Amino acid sequence: MKNIKLTVAYDGTNYHGFQEQRGTGLPTIQEILESTLSKIAKAPIQVIGAGRTDAGVHAWGQVINFRSHCWPVPTSKIHLAMNALLPDDIKVLQAEEVPLDFHARFSATAKTYRYSIYNHRVMSPLHRLYCYHEPRLLDVRAMQEGAAYLVGTHDFKSFQAQGTPVKDTVRTIYRADIFSEPPLIHLYLRGNGFLYNMVRIITGTLLDIGMGKIPPSEMAHIIAARDRTRAGTTVPPQGLCLMEVEY
Repeated sequence: MKNIKLTVAYDGTNYHGFQEQRGTGLPTIQEILESTLSKIAKAPIQVIGAGRTDAGVHAWGQVINFRSHCWPVPTSKIHLAMNALLPDDIKVLQAEEVPLDFHARFSATAKTYRYSIYNHRVMSPLHRLYCYHEPRLLDVRAMQEGAAYLVGTHDFKSFQAQGTPVKDTVRTIYRADIFSEPPLIHLYLRGNGFLYNMVRIITGTLLDIGMGKIPPSEMAHIIAARDRTRAGTTVPPQGLCLMEVEY
């Protein structure tokens, strides 16, 4: 039995998220990967993903693993074999054999997400699939000040999509950085885990700060409130990218 870990990059534009949706006929990243691996192995292969990215969300460092008794390709050649069969918007960057107890999701110790904003009055056609367009001028310094309140261990229930069946909403954010490369603004969040839509709701709240709707210090009160209605809107998925998963 082999346990293989793959690092995968994909453009999520044409997919209904990472996780397979049986019986819907909707294309997902997981289904494409499993179909490709099964063709190579000539046997059914199921994969485990580190993160269940939503429809339209991208990844540069998604991690999956799969186990197989009859895997026929040397580990060093897996990326070549798979990339020859995968569509242009999904590619394997790296492959390695890992211990049998390795689990792409439960073995992860940290994840880094990036959310990108195109801050210009006219949206670039070249960025429309990978950024959120905000035509109003944003105060990046104020957004950076607000983001600093996120760092640490907090109950992030205010930034969880309503109706999500998760009992524990406490997470630790190790890094919350905002970089401005006009007209692009990038938010990087690194943490031990994220709630459903957490990054997109945090981004919406930081946009409110950047537009002067609320002061940066309000972020502390929003966190403490544990109330979704206190936070900002859930921004669209296309600006979000899973950058790295750490083990």
